[in-house]
Amino acid sequence: QVQLVESGGGSVQSGGSLRLSCAASGSIFETYTMGWFRQAPGRERAFVATINWSGDSTIYADSVKGRFTISRDNAKTTMYLRMNSLKPEDTAVYYCAAARYLNIVVGTTATQYDYWGQGTQVTVSS
Repeated sequence: QVQLVESGGGSVQSGGSLRLSCAASGSIFETYTMGWFRQAPGRERAFVATINWSGDSTIYADSVKGRFTISRDNAKTTMYLRMNSLKPEDTAVYYCAAARYLNIVVGTTATQYDYWGQGTQVTVSS
């Protein structure tokens, strides 16, 4: 099993930046494909980005491509999401997720993940 704890959320103005972190513990971090998802009020949880075990393969949702960067540091057992040029529509609770040995090709689907963090709120004002 793996435990996930997100941090780094907050309130920013449109055009601002934030970096989210997802600290993992309890298992062999480098065997997990990791992902970020977000959920806005009244909406379903949506895919944001995913990264494979080594960090050399990533996939992004079209809505964040070019603005967000997912990365990981296996030595620190931590995943990151750098968010630039934030927009009000990025407002949501952001969740990190983990799935052991998951093929990144299916890493865009929330149901493929076994472990989830508690979420961190990101609010972008116009």
